[in-house]
Amino acid sequence: MDAERLERQIQFIIEIDKLKKIYRQTILMDGSRYENDAEHSWHLGVMAILLSEYVPEGDIDILKVIKMVLIHDIIEIDAGDTFCYDDNALNDKQEREQRAADRLFAILPPDQAQEFMELWQEFEERATVEARFAAALDRLQPLLHNYHTKGHSWQKHGVTRDKVIERNKAIGDVCAVLWNFAKGLIDRAVEKGFLMP
Repeated sequence: MDAERLERQIQFIIEIDKLKKIYRQTILMDGSRYENDAEHSWHLGVMAILLSEYVPEGDIDILKVIKMVLIHDIIEIDAGDTFCYDDNALNDKQEREQRAADRLFAILPPDQAQEFMELWQEFEERATVEARFAAALDRLQPLLHNYHTKGHSWQKHGVTRDKVIERNKAIGDVCAVLWNFAKGLIDRAVEKGFLMP
């Protein structure tokens, strides 16, 4: 047994427990409290399993997608959650997140550190079907939360339909079925007054 390897893996496991304390702008669908990053990542993992059948590009490495959605927000332990409609916070997001990825993934043994870094970068670059699908899920999930909480974070931050469409149109880059569903949800949110036109 490689004691040093195991120790590094355990240290990483301990470190990522902090993800449970990083709260997002999204509240739970029952409206009871804000969602944390660990819950968000778990939710995306289940969504990946359920919704992968709608990706039309043939074979998709679903395990890779699940890995991406489970690790994509680990960097927020150091970088914090950046609200996607906050233009000021987006200015230095890339630098903050890269520093966080460098520190956090370096806790792991080198081979796993490299794998996690590559998966995180692939998610960020969205150059593969797996990354585009993972990113689509990352956009669809908050739409569901906002719709089922009567536009809680949209209304809190004065978000308009145009901004929501712009942010989420990437869903259509990988899956027309999910994008059509999302557009319908956005339109119904406007009709019901959950989202400003």
